[in-house]
Amino acid sequence: MNTNELANVARAMVASGRGILAADESTGTIEKRFKGISVECTEENRRAYRDLLFTTKGLGEFISGVILYDETLRQKSADGTPFAALLAKNNILPGIKVDAGTKDLAFCPGEKITEGLDGLAKRCAEYVKLGAKFAKWRAVITIGEGIPSMACITANAHALARYAAICQAGGLVPIVEPEVLMDGDHTIDRCEEVTERTLRATFAALAGQRVALEHMVLKPSMVISGKDCAKQAGVQEVAVRTLQTLKRTVPAAVPGIAFLSGGQSDELATAHLGAMNKIGGTPWVLTFSYGRALQHASLSAWKGSAANVAKAQSALHHRARMNGLASAGQYRPELEKEFGTAA
Repeated sequence: MNTNELANVARAMVASGRGILAADESTGTIEKRFKGISVECTEENRRAYRDLLFTTKGLGEFISGVILYDETLRQKSADGTPFAALLAKNNILPGIKVDAGTKDLAFCPGEKITEGLDGLAKRCAEYVKLGAKFAKWRAVITIGEGIPSMACITANAHALARYAAICQAGGLVPIVEPEVLMDGDHTIDRCEEVTERTLRATFAALAGQRVALEHMVLKPSMVISGKDCAKQAGVQEVAVRTLQTLKRTVPAAVPGIAFLSGGQSDELATAHLGAMNKIGGTPWVLTFSYGRALQHASLSAWKGSAANVAKAQSALHHRARMNGLASAGQYRPELEKEFGTAA
């Protein structure tokens, strides 16, 4: 993929009114989700669930891309069509999670580093052959007593930048995901400070590795109160603080910002995105790259039964539609009931 193609893919990922579905849960993570609905985590059940998601009628109207797990990229729909080809046929870009998960960071108690750089160039070449157009790498920053350390922020920023450079060299648009976790009792002030430090370090590292900002998408967390904080910031404050932090740290050359939901409830993640787009005035497109906040209602409706597929697809379509409206600045909470779960 040449530079023009990389730029086109990056822009298509954040096309107006559309966002990204994160369906890249590792086998361990999807097993936890399946346990919640009493479904055995077999390869066929994982395939059937992803098939349900990807064959949802009209999904491409609101979803520009789907992040897949290695296993999923190699799987096929019930009719034998490879998932990557199925998505592409529906005008949805197939993407791939390429990191190898988080490990304890040496000499930094309570902090993590994301691994997976070894052999990444070779894996990227294979993923391109399998139909992937973009990639994702998630870094995790924890807020706690005395953390995050600059050692942790710097190490993760460097890994994100190395990953992004390798992807671009190999023909994949990188999603750069520095997630500041909402776990903890920290205030929104503390989250804002840590998010700003993290993003400054990330973009300094990206510049150091010669990453083309026009050929990437940023996937940050929102500036939000810790989930155990006694005082929870309201929707408007989250929107204002998040935009303020991004304007201080993210260059205008980045084509789009696709937020992660990070454990927020379905409707709250949508409301926050909608509020930011109503404020507007940013040099980048603001959209979504949600996992649980798009899938939760669908997974709960499915319960592992083929008889529930239509109901589950309707739930996914509804959430995708609501977030599509939010990314266009047209979301209102009353639309949840007005549209119901009708596809």
